[in-house]
Amino acid sequence: MTRIVGVLIFPGFQILDAAGPIGAFEIAERYAPGAYELRVVATEPGPVASSSHAQMLAQPLIDAPMDTLVIAGGDGTRAAAADEPTLAWVRMASAAARRTASICSGAYLLAQAGLLDGRRATTHWQRCPDFAKRYPQVRLEPDRIFVRDGNIWTSAGITAGIDLSLALIAEDLGEEIARAVAQQLVVYHRRPGGQSQFSALLEMGGQGGRFAALLDWMRERLAEPLSVERMADKAAMSPRHFARAFAAETGMTPAKAVERLRLETARERVESSADPIDRVAQATGFGDQERMRRAFLRAFGQPPQALRRAARA
Repeated sequence: MTRIVGVLIFPGFQILDAAGPIGAFEIAERYAPGAYELRVVATEPGPVASSSHAQMLAQPLIDAPMDTLVIAGGDGTRAAAADEPTLAWVRMASAAARRTASICSGAYLLAQAGLLDGRRATTHWQRCPDFAKRYPQVRLEPDRIFVRDGNIWTSAGITAGIDLSLALIAEDLGEEIARAVAQQLVVYHRRPGGQSQFSALLEMGGQGGRFAALLDWMRERLAEPLSVERMADKAAMSPRHFARAFAAETGMTPAKAVERLRLETARERVESSADPIDRVAQATGFGDQERMRRAFLRAFGQPPQALRRAARA
């Protein structure tokens, strides 16, 4: 069975939001010939300029039902989300499709079309505060690489569209082919951690800032004891000086940063793997299942088991 995958673009779209999923589905087609037929579509067909001014050739909007609708993001989402003919087509195409997905700020089109009302969703971490204000009816989850709620999938910034596409491919063709596609793309099959590891903590530490390397070092050793003294030694600072400097630069204490990293990694493993909860707790440094459960309740308002069930719903 050939599945038609339609990728909606518009003037000012982010080219990697479209090219990433297209590349993933293209490679999956090589491993499973006949699995996918890709169509890039736009309200005005022909050459469509991206935010970088590089163009992609689009076909007219499809009237026939698609298997999967993918909506790109980018600077042009604001104008696209204000265009009623585009929104009307998104509503129609989504209703007829088996599933609908947005990449990065493409979630704005889904939200404006009313397709995310009452649903869990995510978007690029930098857009989350604005998105939450504009669409309070959406249950925004800012720290997710991608979110599935029923047949609606949303993803975080740009390259997260590849993560989402790999999950769609795994659903269609199995984990083995999804893993082979990831290897061909030279990306994670299941990326560890939520998007805050690529945004908030790095932003607080400064990309290339004085604690960026330390944060990477911490993330690789979550199962080990990470005391202030050990982190200070790695940073070549006295414990007192390190604690003050780290808090001043990142806005949180070293202990809070360790817990946040552990929570991000544990949540991703809980939702994307079949590992027993107690094993996840040990691997991410919580030590035991009960301690991790309490941390999840504080951070996410739900225990690990509930988040695992929701991710598989």
